[in-house]
Amino acid sequence: MAVVLDSDAVVGFIDRSDALHRAADQAIRDLIGSHQLLVSTVTYAEVLTGAHLGRHDEEQVRGFFFELTAEILSVDVEIAERAADLRARHKSLRMPDALILATADVAPEVELVLTGDRQMERVSDLACQVQVLS
Repeated sequence: MAVVLDSDAVVGFIDRSDALHRAADQAIRDLIGSHQLLVSTVTYAEVLTGAHLGRHDEEQVRGFFFELTAEILSVDVEIAERAADLRARHKSLRMPDALILATADVAPEVELVLTGDRQMERVSDLACQVQVLS
């Protein structure tokens, strides 16, 4: 089975000063041996932007994505359609988060989304579960 990591989970894992570091580090280490770790291209772009802005070490960011994750999932038309539907039904959900949730929702192997965002937890009409780091 597979887990989609939201940007908050990835940043929490790689950044020791992040408020979610302890929870993200533990959760991801627990998942590494038993689940495929997947990310959306949206997560990749968000975290890489942080590296370009000097918030994270770019080599460490790229290492995380290319060594610890099994795949970076592209956003296609099916995912865009599902994200639009999620965003329309959950007005407080931001489009990047809707795209990440839609990526997880349309992939049949995904059973869980790991995030630090409580807004994502409120979306109940998904084929997978959402776990919020705390």
